[in-house]
Amino acid sequence: MTENPGQAEEFDPELLELWAKVFGFARSGATAELAAYVDAGVSANLTNDRGDTLVMLAAYHGHADTVAALIDRGADPNRENDRGQSPLAGAVFKNEPEVVKALLKGGADATTGEPSAIDAARMFGNAELLELLQG
Repeated sequence: MTENPGQAEEFDPELLELWAKVFGFARSGATAELAAYVDAGVSANLTNDRGDTLVMLAAYHGHADTVAALIDRGADPNRENDRGQSPLAGAVFKNEPEVVKALLKGGADATTGEPSAIDAARMFGNAELLELLQG
């Protein structure tokens, strides 16, 4: 890490390529591939430059199995990104009930983040997800 906030950090190009690959697996729902990298030592809580975790990206893109696999490997289902958004609220925003169920099963808190998942479900008038979140 650099000490000057305005100065960009220098990372090994091979490391940047690895991270891009891993984040791509989360976005595309490549559960087996992503799980293999995490099992080999990549952090289950790896974040990108916006603070999005692998769980956040998998949740936002509708991959319940990937979300569950990451949580099973120690990923924090409540870790908010740099804008204070939680993976659960992202899944509500995208109307992904299976992802919501996977996150809740993994310990996600429906009251964290801004807006919270409950607030998002109310905002979008999604009674089905609101019932899941409050049940």
